[in-house]
Amino acid sequence: MEGFFLDWANLLLRWLHVIVAIAWIGSSFYFVWLDNSLKPPQDPKLKGDGVGGELWAVHGGGFYNPQKYLGAPPKLPEDLHWFYWESYSTWLSGFSLFTVLYLFNPRVFLIDPSVAALTPAMAVILAIGFLAVGWLAYDQLCRLLQKKESLLAALVTLYVVAASWAACHLFAGRAAFLLIGAMIATIMSANVFFWIIPGQRKIVAAMKAGVAIDPIHGQRGKQRSVHNTYFTLPVLFAMLSNHYSMTYGHPQNWLVLVLIMLAGVLIRRFFILRHKGKASPAYPAAAIALLAGVMAWTMPAPAKRPAAAPAGVPSAPGGNPALLSAPPDEQPGIERVRQVVQARCVQCHAAQPSLMPSPAKGIVLESPEQIKAHGQQIYQQVVMQKVMPLGNATNMTDDERAVIAAWFQAGGK
Repeated sequence: MEGFFLDWANLLLRWLHVIVAIAWIGSSFYFVWLDNSLKPPQDPKLKGDGVGGELWAVHGGGFYNPQKYLGAPPKLPEDLHWFYWESYSTWLSGFSLFTVLYLFNPRVFLIDPSVAALTPAMAVILAIGFLAVGWLAYDQLCRLLQKKESLLAALVTLYVVAASWAACHLFAGRAAFLLIGAMIATIMSANVFFWIIPGQRKIVAAMKAGVAIDPIHGQRGKQRSVHNTYFTLPVLFAMLSNHYSMTYGHPQNWLVLVLIMLAGVLIRRFFILRHKGKASPAYPAAAIALLAGVMAWTMPAPAKRPAAAPAGVPSAPGGNPALLSAPPDEQPGIERVRQVVQARCVQCHAAQPSLMPSPAKGIVLESPEQIKAHGQQIYQQVVMQKVMPLGNATNMTDDERAVIAAWFQAGGK
């Protein structure tokens, strides 16, 4: 029953997280577009009231005329909408989901003994530390270099690169990618919580008190808001990456992560400039070239055809000398593969697995029929990309991977 309830918690939290993230990212994209699309008002009265820009739009059969004041409106309306719960809900639901899936089962999802010899407690502390230290380092850089935006952007980029390298050398690749995404998402939400909303509250309070408004609050909020919009696409990739083992399973996975996130920044840069009427095709072209390069780099080498065996010696695919010299009746069959799966895989892929509350991805590998049905997936994950077992928690050997390779390449019979 524990597995059943955890699966439902996972489903509902993931659903909630996606919904509120759509709301947050959607409002963020909208306001960046709006801010970059405003035109000076034509009505002199609006200029006199302090309106610096306006926009006419049509949507859903209605006309809209949003206006932006350079400072504050002459009179503060009673009904003022604040945009912050979208951000807070996204972070809270995301951290809850991360806790249910990763922090409750660090031995399976966070730790890879071939990467670093961490205990479950160490892995959990380090994972939470990545989120906290990421925000503190970024915030300190912003405080020190508030008026040196180019240098600040370069140092924040270097910090993300360093954090990506460190995460991929401490945690299992899948968890490392997710942690970097969570670290950046924490920075984004903390920007809203510690700077953007408090600054807006001080502006409103000054207006109500009838005192002069300090422009620094608007400047800081604008800076952090711009940073957030550039972070968005890298975070989205990091959150989706756990479905694509060819990225986090690569030997240089930290560089794969950095390059794909950089492509996301370039794409976002293109759209920001496009809203201002300054679109440059160089940005999407560079992003496409980066993604194409990463795809070519991560492409697995084609399986080599074994050399022709001498007369009387059977040939087996895979090139394993022990297999090539084995008589036909001793070459790996489904029973030998089942023994490997029983020793290394059913801890996560059984009707009642021992390493997690329910079968991973709903896949059960307890019978020969079930193994054959998932033969393609087993071959891809175990042999081609070597990302299963997760973190090699069950210590599968290269010889055992060769058994699966020979069986599958011979037809998976």
